[in-house]
Amino acid sequence: MKNTVIRFGLYGLAVAVILFLLALVFGKGLSYSTQEIIGYTTMVASLSFVFFGIKHYRDHVNDGMISFGKALLIGVLISAMVGIGIGIADYLYTTVINPDFSQEFLDTSIKGLEETYSGAELEAKKNELTQQMNDYGGSGFLAFIMFASVVIIGFIISLISALILQRK
Repeated sequence: MKNTVIRFGLYGLAVAVILFLLALVFGKGLSYSTQEIIGYTTMVASLSFVFFGIKHYRDHVNDGMISFGKALLIGVLISAMVGIGIGIADYLYTTVINPDFSQEFLDTSIKGLEETYSGAELEAKKNELTQQMNDYGGSGFLAFIMFASVVIIGFIISLISALILQRK
């Protein structure tokens, strides 16, 4: 099981890194909404290896049999590997490649608020958003949120894959 998790976790991580680098090179000038869609697409593409890892283990390691629990465990472990890699990439992005990311994101968010609110209500929303970014906007926290997002999406993919691939 360990070899399968490492192998397919590394495959998923390689896809995530390649797509991250492509988005970094070709994604300049895109809106944060578009970048967010690209990010989620990258997560799902890299987590597709959860399904393939479970299937490989069932068909090539475990004589065509796998329980739901074992399939779910393999999927979650592969997801955690991919999540750690994406979290590290996110941390490097927000500390080395684009250390102004938090401020740029805050500025873009405030522009969005200006389209919706005005006057005292706008100032209150700006202050609230700025305070939240100051409280939680550190690169380490952002990397953890990215890791957690990948693991949650990976858990859902693992659950679906385990239901489809289980054989007793």
